[in-house]
Amino acid sequence: MENKTVETIQRGLEQTRENLAHWLEATPPQKKTLQCCAEDGLPLVEHLHVIDASLERIHEGTFGVCEVCHDPVDDDLLRMDYTSTVCLGHFSAEELRQLESELELSQIVQRGLLPQQAPTIPGLSIAAFSRPAQIVSGDYFDFVQFRDGSHGIVMADISGHGVSAGMLMSSLQTAFHTLAPLADSPLEVLERINRLYAHNINFTTFVTVFFGRLDASNGQFSYGSAGHNSGYLLRATTGEEILLHPTGPAIGLMEGFAVRLEQVQLRSGDALVLYTDGLTEAFNAVGAQWGLDRMTEVIRTNAADSPEQLIQKILLALTEFTEGSPLADDATLVVCRVA
Repeated sequence: MENKTVETIQRGLEQTRENLAHWLEATPPQKKTLQCCAEDGLPLVEHLHVIDASLERIHEGTFGVCEVCHDPVDDDLLRMDYTSTVCLGHFSAEELRQLESELELSQIVQRGLLPQQAPTIPGLSIAAFSRPAQIVSGDYFDFVQFRDGSHGIVMADISGHGVSAGMLMSSLQTAFHTLAPLADSPLEVLERINRLYAHNINFTTFVTVFFGRLDASNGQFSYGSAGHNSGYLLRATTGEEILLHPTGPAIGLMEGFAVRLEQVQLRSGDALVLYTDGLTEAFNAVGAQWGLDRMTEVIRTNAADSPEQLIQKILLALTEFTEGSPLADDATLVVCRVA
């Protein structure tokens, strides 16, 4: 194995460790619980142990050596999964087929950005807003289709913002457009994306994702939420408020990844709101946070408005609260109204 490859992997691991350790130290407990789906953040500590073990093997000179034949593990394999400890010659036929698929997908993900288009989804009217904190945004929302033609809604937030987060957002969009048409469930896509990114040396941060699928024939909305802010559903007929809480950890945040699928029935007139924390975590001049409660109050007060009108009133209320100060983080908002 070339020394250049080891140096690249080492730099990536050190950057990843620094980012995750800083997040673990600086993140408030409530947000840590939200994104880890655990109160103590211990699953992330396990992920840091894996990184530390790899760095230790690099320092010892044993990194990238096959445990079976003691030959070097293929460079491309290590770049995709730095925990690999067996060279390609010892893979089974099934493992080789899986690896070939992952390598092809990895190349696709790196290639670029597919154009984003808001679809016509039967039974839904949709409006969206997105504003980057810098020139490039790390927020991502999109609309995709599953194998059976049903529609999916994606809302994601890459940790950090600026050019690096924007580049990752672009590759994430490509991954969703590549995988969703081959899948039947949001979980299939989220699990595949996590496998793709978890040990990829080019991925040095983490991503929260809300991914839902609408069955237009019966209004059933199924979703998986990887550490993302709770979606908000307002019932038109009863005024009931339902929070669509995270169902698993953020992508790339820990070793184990288990996101469960939840379902909710969408009814005529209901409003579904998805957002990133750049909105709810905006502060005013005296250090008060806008918060989910203030946003949902605007939605309740204007429950009969169209999605476009709701977004305008939410943004107006936010601007009044912050007194026009620029948002510190990327902010994205998608409002769906059931016809």
